Amino acid sequence: MDKNTNDNKKYDKNRNISDEEIILKIKEEVKKIQPELIEKIRELVSIYSIQTEPEENAPFGKGPAEALDKALEISEKLGFNTANIDNKIGYAEYVPEEIRDYEEYIGIFGHVDVVPLGEGWKYPPLGGKIENNRIYGRGVLDNKGPILSNLFALHILKKLGIKFDIPVRIVFGTNEETGFACVKHYLTKEKVPIFGWTPDCKWPVVYGERGRLKVRIYSEMKDLEKLYEFVNEYILSVPNNGVKLKINFKDDDFGEMILRGYRFGIFENRHFFEFVMSYPAICKKEQLMDLIRSNLTEGTELEEISNWNPVLYDKNSEYVQTLQKVYNYVTEFNAEPVTTTGGTYAKIIPNIIAYGPSFPGQKDIAHLPDEWLDLSDLEKITEIYAFSLYEISKLKNRKE
Repeated sequence: MDKNTNDNKKYDKNRNISDEEIILKIKEEVKKIQPELIEKIRELVSIYSIQTEPEENAPFGKGPAEALDKALEISEKLGFNTANIDNKIGYAEYVPEEIRDYEEYIGIFGHVDVVPLGEGWKYPPLGGKIENNRIYGRGVLDNKGPILSNLFALHILKKLGIKFDIPVRIVFGTNEETGFACVKHYLTKEKVPIFGWTPDCKWPVVYGERGRLKVRIYSEMKDLEKLYEFVNEYILSVPNNGVKLKINFKDDDFGEMILRGYRFGIFENRHFFEFVMSYPAICKKEQLMDLIRSNLTEGTELEEISNWNPVLYDKNSEYVQTLQKVYNYVTEFNAEPVTTTGGTYAKIIPNIIAYGPSFPGQKDIAHLPDEWLDLSDLEKITEIYAFSLYEISKLKNRKE
């Protein structure tokens, strides 16, 4: 018997009888709600919620606002309290009666906006067609399916009478794909969660996200040769860890610096070379900019285009370890918390991490034609989220 199985049996044996009964009930309820969950995902996927020009009561365009309304309508029919914050973002909330006035909460943040459809679809991109045990459509994985999976997981616990010591919110953003303005607005109106996650990445627990700094090196036409010389010597002809620029920082959580996204272009009659630094938490943006500038030759200059700072949550925290335990229990894996080069709402919302929904080996699905979500995976992720919420319900979440 492998270590994985031993760990999972130990996890079972540490439970009391009532725990075992609740686990069985949760499993039963997860199976029972799948048809309704699938139907609601199809309804939400049928809405083309790409950002367009602002309209009245639709700051990111008609589609995202319509998708938000639909998500809140689904939530209300499941018996949740809901709030629509200026048609930019909204949430469903489970608030047990005895803590109705309590301000802290657990927050699960997903989004109902999508990227453009693109070309090359075999299946209708807004149809939610089911074939080969998969549901196809723009947004089924990124992120309408997973956030509704969390909503239904919370609904199961509510139905079973599971109590939390603070409220739990399922938050529906509408501008994740084009700027995160929805969650930035949310933070002007609401307190930050005490803990939470975004189901918009991968498994297992993602406790850290690399920083992402995009820069351009410019030159005038008369200095174009100097630009080419610099790029060839310091970037293109050396490893992509920034070693020649002396920015090859490395740490235990993220590993080594990665340079990527190389692009030449012309802007305002000046030539430029653009690249992205995917950087570990051991260094800071200002440090990277200073080191690059120290290597520039006369006739070239550096400009910051955009930056997201690294996010690093304590991987030994009770929350992270609880979620990781649940993931291993359901999947029978023996995984450890990981970090990512990607960027999620965790870049903006304090105290949250990325948690699911893509399993190992499932890459390049979300933004491509025939985006899909396996129906057996949908059941499994709903079970993971339901058990995770159940385990969190047993923790001491309320601050003294």
